[in-house]
Amino acid sequence: MAENKAIEFSSDTLAVAKKIIARYPEGKHKSALIPILHLAQTEFDGWLSVEAMDYVASVLNIKPIEVYEVVTFYSMFNTKPVGKCLLEVCQTSSCWLRGSDEIINHIKKKLNIEVGETTADGMFTLKTVECLGSCGTAPMLQCGGDFHENLTTEKLDSLLEKMKIKNERSTYLKSLNLSS
Repeated sequence: MAENKAIEFSSDTLAVAKKIIARYPEGKHKSALIPILHLAQTEFDGWLSVEAMDYVASVLNIKPIEVYEVVTFYSMFNTKPVGKCLLEVCQTSSCWLRGSDEIINHIKKKLNIEVGETTADGMFTLKTVECLGSCGTAPMLQCGGDFHENLTTEKLDSLLEKMKIKNERSTYLKSLNLSS
């Protein structure tokens, strides 16, 4: 039986976490929870396992349930593995009125996945989220730090192709030990 690798931050990430925690007075370190969760999600392949959440609780010296409550409340945290491109489609009023259902259905059909699923190649995950704050340019989706607004199915097809090419290139360059 293979031994599980202990979940812990790299030394660089732990140093960043300690700087974040130091912003808050003793006894108020729970205030650092959201930024520490972002670090953890980045460090642990884009999602937060129970072990990762327990580790965050130990870093902040809080109860694991306090971490679980936050992770399960906010859609920005993932509790299962996600693809390289996490497509978060806004489905609140403005986006819905301007066609987010059509965008979601188009993604589902094109990528052969349902909401919450990842493509077989691990490239794309589809997620619906509440307001992303771009009501005037609805419908929209977020992928990583990028917002894609005024979406149509044609724009979406082009966007998905560009994402696929970019990620294939990045994977290839990493295999050569080059940066993208």
